[in-house]
Amino acid sequence: MTSPDRLIRLEHVSAGYGREAVLSDVTLDVDAGTFAGIVGPSGAGKTTLLKVLLNTLKTQKGTVIRSPGLRVAYVPQLETVDWNFPVTVNECVLMGRTEHRMGAPSDRRSRSAWRPWPWPSAEERRDAAAVLERLGIGDLAGRHIRELSGGQQQRMFLARALMRQPQALLLDEPTSGVDVNTRHDVLHLLGDLNDEGMAIVLTTHDLNGMAAHLPHLICINGHVVAVGTPEQVITPAVLEETFGAQLEVLQHLGMPVVVDTARLGT
Repeated sequence: MTSPDRLIRLEHVSAGYGREAVLSDVTLDVDAGTFAGIVGPSGAGKTTLLKVLLNTLKTQKGTVIRSPGLRVAYVPQLETVDWNFPVTVNECVLMGRTEHRMGAPSDRRSRSAWRPWPWPSAEERRDAAAVLERLGIGDLAGRHIRELSGGQQQRMFLARALMRQPQALLLDEPTSGVDVNTRHDVLHLLGDLNDEGMAIVLTTHDLNGMAAHLPHLICINGHVVAVGTPEQVITPAVLEETFGAQLEVLQHLGMPVVVDTARLGT
């Protein structure tokens, strides 16, 4: 690592599925304190980039450098979840326990800390209760996950991710399908976590909404088009290269606003 605060560095990375590359020649840093949104049209590689950062997708080319012992947590798209799975909110959150307590030990050094899944310790139950209370859904611990609203579902998966005590939190479309108030609440929670030092990277189609909340944006369309503050990257030239359309940018209350969002992959 070239910086003591660097958590993940991608150097000229290409990645995809089979032989097809979805992302090409990506160089990107995720440092402690990062709070960034990945934006781009559908099929641009936003989720693929998250998978590379999460280390669940093998790269085809390039180098991925990670801080030793890095703890990363992931919050999936709500649309990908089987909401009929027979599990309560509390049970779902407890699934986020650290790996060395969840399955067969990888080596002898971990045997003293290992217990068979699915029996959580009293400490883990206290941790789950505490994180649910912090996110405002402590009273829903015994409820089936399908009985939650969209905002409550998002908070539940955020609670599960926080059980890992991550240094970096990756979220795939955390504000998709929720109303404006819920979007604001979710981003406020993420902002609080970032203020505490957690690096946060999320994907989004909501370019204007993210520009008002996030300090940095990563524009991609098969490759990294631009990285910077909303003021630096929300420009007609960058948007045309990212979305393949000429879009008008206006200034509203000191922030750039994209006028035509119909083509932004929503």
